[in-house]
Amino acid sequence: MTSLAYTIDGPPDAPVLVLSGSLGSTVDMWQPQVAALGTHWRILRLDHPGHGASPIWNEPVTVSDIGQAVRELLTELGFDRVSFCGLSLGGAVGQWLAAHAPESVECLVLCSTAAQFPNRDAYRQRATVVRKQGTEAISAAVVDRWFTPDFHGRQPAVVETFRRMIESIPPEGYAACCEAVAAFDGRQDLTAIRASTLVIAGADDPAIPVEQARALCSGIAGARLLVIPQAAHVVNVEQPEVVNTAIMEHLSEVLHA
Repeated sequence: MTSLAYTIDGPPDAPVLVLSGSLGSTVDMWQPQVAALGTHWRILRLDHPGHGASPIWNEPVTVSDIGQAVRELLTELGFDRVSFCGLSLGGAVGQWLAAHAPESVECLVLCSTAAQFPNRDAYRQRATVVRKQGTEAISAAVVDRWFTPDFHGRQPAVVETFRRMIESIPPEGYAACCEAVAAFDGRQDLTAIRASTLVIAGADDPAIPVEQARALCSGIAGARLLVIPQAAHVVNVEQPEVVNTAIMEHLSEVLHA
């Protein structure tokens, strides 16, 4: 297993917030959160294996392996207890970490994610396509699902930036994490999560429908659900003000308590 690349922003003495993104993204997907939350939290952003500055692993990638790599990174950095916000694949990593290293996670925010991702065969098929044709073969279809049609019309430059982000991922890095998403099944772990949890879902997310968010809330004791209108999969970019406020209120409530 190989370590993960990361960036750190914010005051050195502030509480730590880890941000872990989606399949096909880099740390840059969290820019709207760094700007808004970076004055209050020390923000640790992660690149998944074979994404951004993280190397491609020389072995199959699983969510549990990514979670263990995050756990080791937190130890290396001296971050004993953190808040964790993960979107999609990052949300799966957050579930694993909160269940298997509960001493490390104080607050948990799960965005656009599931305990078991729907259409798992489609992810395996996508991995095959990417290995043969590269991420250019799937980038347009992926960003179509990441943002609502309205956002595509209003913010074409942002959509194009995310399309190029997907295409920057090496084929094997993307395909390996695609297979990690397909294989993930964290349903049995939900009852082990003790961190105070907020689940965020885009009302118009075609990749992870709202019922998946409700299932997370049913499995995690005390979890709260926020469904954001006019948002698809990458809710933190499409509705950053709403997401930033929700994260800030959730983390502040728990930390102040």
